[in-house]
Amino acid sequence: MFLWFFGTAVLSVWFVFRDDRFDYRLLLVGAILPDVIDILSGGAWVMHSVLASITALAIVMIITAGRKPSRRRLLALPIGMFMHLVFDGAFAAARLFWWPLAGFSFHDAQLPSATRMGLNVLLEIIGAAILIWAWRQFDLSSGAARQHFISTGQLRSIEKE
Repeated sequence: MFLWFFGTAVLSVWFVFRDDRFDYRLLLVGAILPDVIDILSGGAWVMHSVLASITALAIVMIITAGRKPSRRRLLALPIGMFMHLVFDGAFAAARLFWWPLAGFSFHDAQLPSATRMGLNVLLEIIGAAILIWAWRQFDLSSGAARQHFISTGQLRSIEKE
């Protein structure tokens, strides 16, 4: 599942922040990072706990102290990780989400998206529809807008122009 996480993260952040300088590339990385790391490690693990996203946020805040432009850009990564937890429904698996507060064991824990296989098809279709909307909203059919996104991670709404 990629489109669901990408689409919902972009839509949510755009509606909340409306920041022309936000780096959506890092948001997209953060939005899929928990699944990528947990799948590569063999199943649901620490990346689906809220502690992983909080730790990533704390690391970004510490390493970017006094460097506001870097902080602005790098905050997109933990924001994407938090978005993943929300739109994956990770909070429904309390033992996994609240690790280590709910216990240290990950025994038999499954990725939240693996527990709703049939629903994933519908969610991917919704994600694709959101991304089509975003493509149009940010005029990414324009080579200049696409290049701007690739080089800066920024999306500019055509409403503002």
